[in-house]
Amino acid sequence: PVINVNWDDAQAYCQWLTQQTGQKYRLPTEAEWEYACRAGGKGEYCFGDNVAMLKDYAWYSANSGSQTHPVGEKLPNAWGLYDVHGNVWEWCQDRWHANYNGAPSDGSAWESGDSSLRLLRGGSWYDYGNYCRAAFRYYGERNLSSVGVSALVAFWARTVYSFVLLIFYPCR
Repeated sequence: PVINVNWDDAQAYCQWLTQQTGQKYRLPTEAEWEYACRAGGKGEYCFGDNVAMLKDYAWYSANSGSQTHPVGEKLPNAWGLYDVHGNVWEWCQDRWHANYNGAPSDGSAWESGDSSLRLLRGGSWYDYGNYCRAAFRYYGERNLSSVGVSALVAFWARTVYSFVLLIFYPCR
């Protein structure tokens, strides 16, 4: 994954990619991120609730050797998405809110509020397994740039029956 990406860098990358391809790219909303992470499951992780299995799906404090790893070295979730747990935190479009009171019910980004903090999901290589759970939420200043933070870019492709979320890790 690309590391040391702050929220503004991620936004700029989305704009650049949109201009290059003519397709609309953006950061996923928090709801989209969790939906894609869970891949239809309801457990604490994409594979269920057994934290002992996390080592098969994620790079985190117990197995990372204190560094990031190339995407795809662990098992994917049921939808074929790699590294939805651990390795690097992933920016979402939403502003940070301490709870879901007043959150949009349609899956759109929660942009209202006066917080300068932005939402991070997924956990990273330096976190304990609990921080890598599908429902775990964290935050950072939009200018936070760290070896444990990256960006996912979402592209909504219209199909005949539904919208499909495709997620890309940006490459430099």
